[in-house]
Amino acid sequence: MHSQKINRLAAGLATLLPLGAVAYYVAYLIRFDGKLDSLQSLTFWATLAWVLGVKLAAFIHSRLHLEFSRYAAFRDVMVIVRTVTISSVGIMLVDTLMLTSVTIPRSVIFLDWGTTLLLLAAARFIPRLIRDSDWRLFVSPRGTTALIVGANDAGEALLRSIRGSADLAYHPVGFVDQQASIQGRRIAGVPVLGKLDEIAALVEKHKIAEVLITSGSLPGKEVRALVELAAQHDFRVKVLPSYEQLLHEHVAINPRPVAIADLLRRPSVTLDTESISHWISGRTVLVTGSAGSIGSEICRQLLKLSITKLVLVDRTETGQFFIEREMRRLAPEANIEVVLADLTDRERMAAVFQEHKPDIIFHAAAYKHVPLMEKHVGEAVKNIVLATQNIVDLAEEYHAEGFVMISTDKAVNPTSVMGSCKRLAEQYVQAKAGTSPCRLVTVRFGNVLDSAGSVVPIFREQIARGGPISVTHPDMIRYFMLIPEAAQLVIQAGTMGQGGEIFVLDMGEPVRIMDLAKDMIRLSGLRVGDDIEIEVSGLRPGEKLYEELYSDHEQHQPTPHEKIMTAIGTPRSLLEVVNDISHLTELANAPNETIRAALHQIIPVQKSGEPKRAASQQRQVA
Repeated sequence: MHSQKINRLAAGLATLLPLGAVAYYVAYLIRFDGKLDSLQSLTFWATLAWVLGVKLAAFIHSRLHLEFSRYAAFRDVMVIVRTVTISSVGIMLVDTLMLTSVTIPRSVIFLDWGTTLLLLAAARFIPRLIRDSDWRLFVSPRGTTALIVGANDAGEALLRSIRGSADLAYHPVGFVDQQASIQGRRIAGVPVLGKLDEIAALVEKHKIAEVLITSGSLPGKEVRALVELAAQHDFRVKVLPSYEQLLHEHVAINPRPVAIADLLRRPSVTLDTESISHWISGRTVLVTGSAGSIGSEICRQLLKLSITKLVLVDRTETGQFFIEREMRRLAPEANIEVVLADLTDRERMAAVFQEHKPDIIFHAAAYKHVPLMEKHVGEAVKNIVLATQNIVDLAEEYHAEGFVMISTDKAVNPTSVMGSCKRLAEQYVQAKAGTSPCRLVTVRFGNVLDSAGSVVPIFREQIARGGPISVTHPDMIRYFMLIPEAAQLVIQAGTMGQGGEIFVLDMGEPVRIMDLAKDMIRLSGLRVGDDIEIEVSGLRPGEKLYEELYSDHEQHQPTPHEKIMTAIGTPRSLLEVVNDISHLTELANAPNETIRAALHQIIPVQKSGEPKRAASQQRQVA
């Protein structure tokens, strides 16, 4: 290691010292019009050694010999200016205070400052200019012609990535941006050509082959409009990872086609990180359903916070195996405990709470597939209702500070066993919150895009098989959220309220499932009807046409966070809810129809299909 440092020092100085000497000599030539008499030559040679010594000291002090030319940036210019200035001041001081026989002309010192600066900057930046292909400014540009969406930091970073990567053969023609004030301006030599609504004209005028966007830079509506425009005007839309993804996910800088998540993406969620940090820092956090889509993402988000210990609880052996491997890779130093346990086993869960004593619990475990729960009513009661009761009671018994239950829009005016069980679980949390010292809250939201067993992976698998895609009803509409967005808002909601609230996440505009199927076919490079057929199979037992986020007896009110609302209703009495759960628990292994009748007597259900407020929601989507 010591020899490597010496070698690096020698290699760096072997380049810098000759540049310093040449700069000093050029300064003399400039000062004396290219002709040095004997006195001037004598002064040059007499002072060269110690001038280089001063420059050498400045170079080493600024660690200039350790800088990489291929990563040269504006900061390097400032380092060079500072280093050269220090060396010039040093030369002047030595010449003034220590030498009397030979004096360097002051103009030579100033000229030496300028020539040294120019030579060092050239040596630092010319290799990068060659590597970044900026020399192509002097020849005809080559590569795929492209427009970059966003004349901002993300767009500039994207341009820099394209120029800095030998694998990305692009010729960026210009930027498009909605800001009127920057139209016609240039970023690193590339002009801002127009706005988003001018893309079609710009594509035709400049023969654009691809339009490039960074992941998450545009809302889903604008991405959808851009993809539709691309189909009409024969260009492609490609997505490159954001710098946040490059830093945190270690993804490659490669353009990819637009994905369904890009079409459904909404403006990024802004979190109150201060309140979250204050609530969760230094705490032991337990997550149930840790192997599931939402539970695992909550765990990923929690690893970014300063928690003391993370306890992952699930009964799925394979899922726990893989999530543990991922968590250990993401945070090797974190205190992570992976627990295999069934939430319906009260004694086992009591032992888990006794061992780990969690301060905060995120309860994400539950069955979620509506048609399957219609055939296994008793299991739905156990896994959704009884499991929630056990975890809430243990949170109170072991003095946890907070409990967050994840619910679903299917609990609103339920038409299914799954929805009815979730509604009863909500009622228990809300009723218990009235007397519990533990702050108990519920977070309710709709479908999570690309979660295990959800519609997107099903459609993707059907497209891979060559179709057909099966849609249960042409008018079916659902709310969607991205998995990270849902997990972040769940954690944010946990910081809010005093207990007993049902927080409802802003799901944005609902999406027609038929449109989702068509989008996925088009994004696969196929044609609806010609390559992939869409079949309407009919509603399955318990399914709704339109999901709702608030029941008929609830009012919604805003919270300090723009993406989180509160559903205000009248809680049932704790005694009544406990009696209902006890009755269902006794029937949990009875025939399906017996349990279903008892469940529906407790939680009245609507007829499967269109709920009361569907008409207004349909107008909203149309």
